[in-house]
Formats: sequence, structure tokens, C-alpha cells
Amino acid sequence: MSQLKITHIETFIVDLPTIRPHHLSMTVMRNQSIVVIRLFSSDGIEGIGEATTIGGISYSDEFPEGIKLAIDTYFTPLLIGQDPTQINFLMKLLDKNVSGNNFAKSGIETALLDGHAKRLGVPLHNLFGGAITETLPVLWTLASGDTEKDIEEAKKLIAEKRHNVFKLKIGRKSPNEDVQHVAAIKKALGQDSKVTVDVNQAWSEQVAKQAIKKLQEAGIDLIEQPLAKYNFEGLARLTSYFEVPIMADESAATVQDAFKLAKLHAASVFALKISKSGGLTNIAKQAAIAQGAGISLYGGTMLEGTIGTAASAHLFATLPNLDWGTELFGPLLLTDDIVKKPIKFENFSLELPKGSGLGVELDMNQVEKYKRK
Repeated sequence: MSQLKITHIETFIVDLPTIRPHHLSMTVMRNQSIVVIRLFSSDGIEGIGEATTIGGISYSDEFPEGIKLAIDTYFTPLLIGQDPTQINFLMKLLDKNVSGNNFAKSGIETALLDGHAKRLGVPLHNLFGGAITETLPVLWTLASGDTEKDIEEAKKLIAEKRHNVFKLKIGRKSPNEDVQHVAAIKKALGQDSKVTVDVNQAWSEQVAKQAIKKLQEAGIDLIEQPLAKYNFEGLARLTSYFEVPIMADESAATVQDAFKLAKLHAASVFALKISKSGGLTNIAKQAAIAQGAGISLYGGTMLEGTIGTAASAHLFATLPNLDWGTELFGPLLLTDDIVKKPIKFENFSLELPKGSGLGVELDMNQVEKYKRK
């Protein structure tokens, strides 16, 4: 057995402003609050992780202040003195003693994996069998809420070779208004650009049937989470009824969710997010279920900063059926960063960070600038 021990864990919240208001069905974001985790071991290795939610507590029952409190109060006493190389054991220990708190668990697991990959001198994706690609396609969310502004923004990003797949967040307005908004953007961008919509659970099944029919006729490429996350049977009915793929996001939170969705044929695509599943290892398990069931994958985001985005990218780069690319644009939504070397975005893709671990290093001057006092 290793003589290594976890010596201490530090958490803090940074508040980073966004480049513009970001509209979702349940809230409007004007900044992003990120919980950063630093996990130190007796061999001098530091692993870093991130736990980030969308819109404070409006999207999930976890929120930045609660995540920090849970880690400081309950996670840390369980982990101090433990062997940081025994990651499966440590995550089982947390699951046994801490109910839920998947966002916090994901941040801790990322820090453990980052530290161990650094210890071995390998990139984090090597811990999951290695990457099969060095770049990942990245879409962009058009979320100004104004049709002409969204069209102008999309055309600019296409010209810059930043993004050519676009998501629209809908569900705040009436279905007819949303359909007209989305259809106009799809028509303006043409067939060379994909347009997807994320309803964020806003519709009933009856409304969804009517609206999705119109969206399908308008050429929309993918419909994300039209129904409440617990309505698995409703998702199954929509999946069988329409040709346009239906993607489960909030419904596909855990490994158990993925199994149930696959069993019911309740989605054509799974949106994978490390935070909602409790970490990278659980995402790998969900991906295996999807592969076995012939379900495509999509690399989702909780609009994480660079640390969480890098963690997701390392895992997503190992998956053979990531047919719908990723939406790992979180760092691009922020006006500034807290790392020394940002992730590189070009040619409609992100480049997997190089180096050991996540390939990401904190810039402590930037941390101090944005750290919540």
C-alpha cells in the first residue's frame, strides 16, 4: 500500500463576469460563480478541480455556497489522511457517507484524477485508456433572445471559424414565438450549419408534440430535454414519434438514469455532464451503456470555466460515439480567466490541453482578483 496521504483541501469561490447576458428557460445569467478545489498530498502534488452550477440555485439543488460548505464540512474530514491514489475507494467512501452532492463529488474526483495523472507524468485522459482525438468539435449557444442579434452573432462566428453548430435556449416564451425565432435562424444560416434547441424541461407532452412537429418541419437538427426530467415515458413516446433526434439531458443524470433511458428507448442521444453524474468515472459508465444500446453521445457543459472544461474534454476525447460533438464553450462565455494558459479554440473545435494531469495551471494573481472575499 502507498504511504501517500491527502494533507489538506482548499476551496474558494470565484465570480467571473460573462460577455453578455445568457438566457435560459429558468433564469438569465450575468456572471458565473465557480467553486475551485485544490487538493494537496504528502508527496507535494496538487490536484485541482471545479464544481460549477448554472444560475446559482435556479438550475439545480446544488449551488456554489452550498458546494463549498459541503466539501469543507463533510468531504474534507473523510478525505484527510487517505491515500490519494485510491480514487475508486475514495469516491465509494464519499458515496457511502454523503448523499447526493454530485457537483461537489465531481469536483473532488477531478482534483484526485488531476493529481494522480501528474504523479504518473501523463495527461488525465490516459487514466481512461487514452484519447482517440486531440480536438473536439464545439457548438455555441445563441442566447441573446433577439433573433437578428443571434443571426448576426452566428454568421460572425462561422466567418471566424469558431463555431458552425448552434444551440438555441427556448422555453421562456410561448412555443409559437420560440418556433418562429428558431426557424428564422435556421433559415438564415442554411443547411451548412446545424441548429439545435434546448427546451430545458419547459414543455408539457402535448405542447411538445405540437412544437416539435413545427421544429422538425423547419429543419431543426436536435431537440434537447423538452419534458420534465422525471417523464421518461413521455420522452420515449416523443422519441418514437419523431424523426428528429430527442436528447436527454437532465433526465440522463446518473448511471441508473442512463440504464432506464436505454431500456425504454427514451432518447436518441445522451447529453453527458460530469457535474450532474458525480464525476468522470460515472460519465465513462454512462457512455458504455449508450454504446451498448446504440445511443449517440453529446458532450455537455454546466458552463464550467477552464478547469471543468478541461476535465470534460479529457474524458470526452476517449469516447468513440461522440456523434454530436460538445458544447464545451464555457470559458468563451467569460470575460477573463483564472489559469495561466487558456484552452485553445479554433477551426470549430477546442484543442485538448497538453501536459500532465489536466494540463491546466492556476494563475494565483487572477484567482486573488476574482476570489469571493
